[in-house]
Amino acid sequence: MLKCAALLTATCLVEGFAFTPSPTVSLPILAHSSKPFRADNPRRLGNLGLLSTKKTAFESDYASSIDNPSDYWFNLAKEKLDWYTQPTKSLTGGLATADVKWFEDGKLNACYNCIDRHIENGRGGKTAIIFEGDEPSDVTKYSYTEVLARVSKIANMMKSNGVKKGDVVTIYMPMTPDIIFSMLACARIGAVHSVVFAGFSEDAIADRIAASGSKFVFTSDGGLRGGRTIKLKQTVDNAIAKDRAKVLVEKVFVFKRTNEDVNFVDGRDLWADDLLSSQSTECPAEVMGAEDPLFILYTSGSTGQPKGILHTTGGYLLYAQHTTATSFDLQPDDIYACVADAGWITGHTYICYGPLLNGATSTVFESTPLYPDEGRYWDMIQRHKINIFYTAPTAIRSLMRFGDEPPKKYDLSSLRVLGSVGEPINPAAWDWYNDVIGGGKATVVDTYWQTETGGHVALNLPGVHEPKAGSCRGGTYGIDLAILDPKSGEVIEGNDVEGVLAISKPWPGMARTCLGDHERYKTTYLQPYPGFYFAGDGARRDSSGYIWVTGRVDDVINSSGHRIGTAELESSLVSHPLVAQAAVVGYPHDIKGEGVACYCTLTKGTAMTDDLRKDLKQAVRSSIGPFATPDMIIEAPALPMTRSGKIMRRILRKIAGGDTELGDTSTLADPTCVGVLVENAKA
Repeated sequence: MLKCAALLTATCLVEGFAFTPSPTVSLPILAHSSKPFRADNPRRLGNLGLLSTKKTAFESDYASSIDNPSDYWFNLAKEKLDWYTQPTKSLTGGLATADVKWFEDGKLNACYNCIDRHIENGRGGKTAIIFEGDEPSDVTKYSYTEVLARVSKIANMMKSNGVKKGDVVTIYMPMTPDIIFSMLACARIGAVHSVVFAGFSEDAIADRIAASGSKFVFTSDGGLRGGRTIKLKQTVDNAIAKDRAKVLVEKVFVFKRTNEDVNFVDGRDLWADDLLSSQSTECPAEVMGAEDPLFILYTSGSTGQPKGILHTTGGYLLYAQHTTATSFDLQPDDIYACVADAGWITGHTYICYGPLLNGATSTVFESTPLYPDEGRYWDMIQRHKINIFYTAPTAIRSLMRFGDEPPKKYDLSSLRVLGSVGEPINPAAWDWYNDVIGGGKATVVDTYWQTETGGHVALNLPGVHEPKAGSCRGGTYGIDLAILDPKSGEVIEGNDVEGVLAISKPWPGMARTCLGDHERYKTTYLQPYPGFYFAGDGARRDSSGYIWVTGRVDDVINSSGHRIGTAELESSLVSHPLVAQAAVVGYPHDIKGEGVACYCTLTKGTAMTDDLRKDLKQAVRSSIGPFATPDMIIEAPALPMTRSGKIMRRILRKIAGGDTELGDTSTLADPTCVGVLVENAKA
């Protein structure tokens, strides 16, 4: 893991790519050119030349992207992005040498590509952001022109207070438009944003400040979520009070959200809203190299020191634009809503950069699916006439518990594409999402990807692949998926095979390194199977050629010599009509080595009984086999999840094993659920 003290002076070198965390980082400032080069393509900003999702067109384009990825992405880069200096190079380096670069001699700006070019093309009045606040009545719409004005003011505020190109800016804010505007403002002046999920503890914030060498922090007086107030400024104060962060932080920019009284440190803390009132609405976009850092994002759920995933500018932008357009069959007038948090990669790629690069209307959602009641999502879809809706299976399953009646109260006919993200969606949830929410007419798109991939890598493309719940037909454009023998590393061809999932060719959106620890990046992703990117997941290809992700390799339970994928067990459990959600983990077992512990959230009004436990065990025996029979079935009124919907399996393993040292639970959406699970595990 990263050593904070050493990291502050360490430089990450990747064959000429250099990034030194603040305070010593500084990238050379290039002469500013106000008008990027535009390719001679009248369609590129008409509907941005969106690729056809018809099967024949896909097969041709996909073949090109695999057979000659360098040319494929090079041509798209010139077509889809605006450049100050067009690249002459496409792909250099490779997976085997861990030195991948894309378009490295090109110059561009992320914020310009997201905002300015649409205004210059006559679309300044189009709605860029719909803000859906914690209360359903709190709705604000921002045009592209209004976004540029706000972003420019924030950028000028930063510059006038010492933020320079290459500085790392830590952002710890609620899900309001200002978190998106702050990210774009960083990109506009060449600062590197490091967004920290506004639910992490003070220790987690301090670790990330120290690991990145961040001198500047953005936060709010507080946040609103589910009718509750969250004390964000107080948490930031406590984080900065820790020695490892105190020595670094020079300025804290505080935005107003709750208007609560907060502690203020003279000379350090600044009210952003007061400063913005005097700032200009014009700020030139900094010229950035395609391989200059755009952002750092720390992987969720890790223990010990954080692992900072670093994404660069040109390749990430192209991949965000392309996957948003193709994965969701994005149309020019679509209203798009991804209800993730900007603190995770989904919020970066599919709330901020992807939709805005395409000139779309993106929704920023502050609340929860259950506030003020279980109809919140459906009410929002009806009011805004949302066409594309993107959420997590955990949210879908939690809403299934309330039955079909709540969504039937609303007009959901505007929906055309229903996205799923975070984990494979089990068949029961897929059916409900498709039939009840989509009315059997919307396309369900189950997406597989990671923080490290930057964007989708596997899915069933709408209009191209016949959906099969919980699986994908293969990789998206440019992604050559392979199933490898976990021992030999050899590619396993054909159907009805199982192994580990890997990608055989570089793609523009892939992360370039782990901040300050390129060796860790290599050993985690590129060295386990030389020549491949190792996703860390197991997978099987069924008789029809569809790929099923069986779970993290480290989430495979080895019980009495049998390797059992947790995803398969969970799918078996939730197939029972009384189980809304399930999480399965292994735990130390005196006889089997690892036992199988199943946490089950039941449908509303259902209680766990001995008979139900027997039924669930039989369901697993029937669908997988007697060797997979659960050792423990624990009632879970709620599972320990982050606000992004990620189940904290580390906590579940410890509870099942009787370990009372559960570690930091501050990142959970509902920390109180942990005590209930501990008691239920004893029952």
